[in-house]
Amino acid sequence: MNLSRKLTVDDLLAELKRNDRRSQEQLYKLLASKMLGVCMRYAKDTFEAEDMLQSGFVKVFKKIGEFRGDGSLEGWIRRIMVNTAIEIYRKNQRMLNVVEIDEVYDAPQTTFDLNGLEAKDLLKLIQQLSAGYKLVFNLYAIEGYSHKEIGEQLGITEGSSKSQLSRARAILKEKLIKMEGTKYVNHVG
Repeated sequence: MNLSRKLTVDDLLAELKRNDRRSQEQLYKLLASKMLGVCMRYAKDTFEAEDMLQSGFVKVFKKIGEFRGDGSLEGWIRRIMVNTAIEIYRKNQRMLNVVEIDEVYDAPQTTFDLNGLEAKDLLKLIQQLSAGYKLVFNLYAIEGYSHKEIGEQLGITEGSSKSQLSRARAILKEKLIKMEGTKYVNHVG
């Protein structure tokens, strides 16, 4: 492979499908930091996130022949990273702290003015959630999975997924209020 020329995605894919080590290294260097960010949202710490990243890229290189090009390569890799995080979660046999939907009551809704909140601060708060809450919150709020899909992925009911999300949001709201007092509270209704 000629590294002096700029590779197109199609060129890179062709090289990757031939298990070209330089192309694998190039793809890793190109996307590792972004994908580590994805893994960090699901991991309990940096070491676990790095393990997820490595396992994820091993799967990417093994399954690159299955990439059909329906979406972007980066999106396909991101999905593998999320699925790897779910697998590691299951393998570690962490118990979801499930709250039955009947226990989730209609609390007054509060909206927040998050203009002063940095993304890194919000990510830190999400990291502090228990593993089950964090997993459901990330899958729903960030990755865009439906409660049905989350239930199927995690082996829980759709209602349990909804209750996990509700509790995660309530905990995040409490943490935001504690972090900034009532600075972020804009309206209670």
